[in-house]
Amino acid sequence: MKNNNFIQHSIIEALAFLKELIFAEELAMRGGFLQSLDPRFKAVTFLLIIIQLLFTRNIFILFFFYALCLLLVLISKINLGFFLKRTWIFIPLFSLFIAIPAFFINFSAALIFVTRVLICVSYAVLLSITTKHFELLKVLRIFKIPQIFVMILGMCYRYIYLFVEIIEHTYLAVRSRVGKVVNYKFGQNIVAWNVVSLWNRSVKLNEEVYGAMLSRGFRGEAVAWNDFKIKGRDWLWLVTVLIIIIVAARQW
Repeated sequence: MKNNNFIQHSIIEALAFLKELIFAEELAMRGGFLQSLDPRFKAVTFLLIIIQLLFTRNIFILFFFYALCLLLVLISKINLGFFLKRTWIFIPLFSLFIAIPAFFINFSAALIFVTRVLICVSYAVLLSITTKHFELLKVLRIFKIPQIFVMILGMCYRYIYLFVEIIEHTYLAVRSRVGKVVNYKFGQNIVAWNVVSLWNRSVKLNEEVYGAMLSRGFRGEAVAWNDFKIKGRDWLWLVTVLIIIIVAARQW
């Protein structure tokens, strides 16, 4: 039973990751405050806030920006527990472990470091879950991010869904043929075979997709229609953020 859990746990984790991505896409389609803003204004203001956070040494200003982030979470109709769970794991905890020795040397500096990392991650996550994936990629191109980088990012995002679905179907097929209990060596062989099979299918899919892109007129530059519309609330949001940043910069 323990050997069988090796495959089962891998599949469950992959599916959980997929569900989390789908849920995030649903968040971006809700009618909250941040979802209603122009993605260009939202990306620029969040970038300015993160830059401001990187230069701030005042712990109270950091707390203020974190409170502002949590307020934006609430008015954007995002579950606070879901957001905290998503932002407190991995990078903030990793930074906390790194900074543990520094707490005994310079407590305030270590606290500012961990708090700054947490808030920067929170704003980055908030931007990604309140903006549709394709809009975020269009914003990157508008800001002259290299085309090859944006295309690779977009391809990776799209085909994660496809490959996780293939993994799920393959796992169900294996279970239907060999049952639940397999020995450790046989389980390893199944995993190795699936890795090779998935690699071959991804290479074949890559060639087919590229051929399809060429047949539709692709010549090295993917053209996206810019249908963003600037509203009054976008300018109001931009001015508000600029005022907050200027006031905070005076408190360095």
